[in-house]
Amino acid sequence: MKSLASGRIMKRRIATALLLAFLPGAECAAQRTGIGYKVAPDADNNKTVLLKDFHPQPALHAAGHEIQRAKFPVIDVHTHTNDAVGIGDRVDPKEMVARMDQLNIKSIVILTGMWGSKLQTIIDSMVKPYPGRFVVFTQLDWSEINDPDFSQLMVRQLHDSVDRGARGLKILKELGLGVRDSKGRLITIDDPRLDPVWEECGRLGIPVFIHAGDPEAFFHPIDASNERYEELIEHPDWSFYGPRYPSLRELLAQRDRMFAKHPHTAFVALHFGSWPENLDFVEQTLQKFPNVMIETGAREGELGRQPRRTREIFMKYSDRIMFGTDEGAAETMYQNYFRWLETTDEYFPYAQYPEQGRWMIYGLGLPDDVLEKVYHGNAERLFARFNDGKQSAGHAVSTTFVKGMCTSNSP
Repeated sequence: MKSLASGRIMKRRIATALLLAFLPGAECAAQRTGIGYKVAPDADNNKTVLLKDFHPQPALHAAGHEIQRAKFPVIDVHTHTNDAVGIGDRVDPKEMVARMDQLNIKSIVILTGMWGSKLQTIIDSMVKPYPGRFVVFTQLDWSEINDPDFSQLMVRQLHDSVDRGARGLKILKELGLGVRDSKGRLITIDDPRLDPVWEECGRLGIPVFIHAGDPEAFFHPIDASNERYEELIEHPDWSFYGPRYPSLRELLAQRDRMFAKHPHTAFVALHFGSWPENLDFVEQTLQKFPNVMIETGAREGELGRQPRRTREIFMKYSDRIMFGTDEGAAETMYQNYFRWLETTDEYFPYAQYPEQGRWMIYGLGLPDDVLEKVYHGNAERLFARFNDGKQSAGHAVSTTFVKGMCTSNSP
């Protein structure tokens, strides 16, 4: 009986406490403790920190590993250091070589070498004095696009560039987004006037590195819903939203039609296949086009925030992915890339944080065999015909390379 009475008393006390919690004055009682449970009425008015001044420091306690030097020799296939266009960092070649030695970087590829005398300057100042350390690519002269003989002019220019020492052709995103004819019409990536150029690259055995489109957010309105709002405010000319431009999907469709028309030419779809926000699409590209490789340039931030799916791609297509940065020549940038690829560290800033977006990334922890392929093995295979800085003759090596790609990691 005593136990039963105690139970009834306890129930009455609980009921009384619940009732008091909802009576007027209960909130005041809570506030007297200095701890409240509702949003402050003036909260919105107090949100005055500008986005540019907002630099939150994570309170997360997680393991971190600083990688000062790459585990294996590295070939960076996507740089613009000392290039002919003026995109990349300016670094004295001797200093750059010393920096590369410290980081375990075997070679870097300077993609924007232009042609003629400008190309020759890079070859004379970087390629020849430092054999094996620098590779330079040529480009197309779009100022000739309205010439009736554009195709043959570019084929001749390509030959001249290769004779000078160029080891590939780089296509910037201006094709499809910026190059227009005399009537103001955009030149499409699959424009038939370019077919002879792609074919000649295949015949000569030089790869075509192509940047098609741009980050998906660049095709969206620059508003509060755009995850790259800050980047686009700083670079409004990077916005391709609106009727003046094709959609990202249409640009990649143009590119893929071009890939399909030239199966004997080796292509590298830059920036991890140009749509790393959609890795299912990237995988479909690799499945459909065995003559296509991809690289990581300027997409560490994008790929690092989806580490499980990204790692799946690296593991499945380890023979088709190369190391690229496209983010300058700073030692800290390279070390950040090494950390991303080599460790399983969690929640750390990507190299250019927060320029591309306010998120953190996660390490992939790639196994050694995959890491070696990505760091240097796949690039060495791509440039095998130029060993020791000497161009070997013939189409046979190019055909062997494309066949090798066809049998590597292809479902």
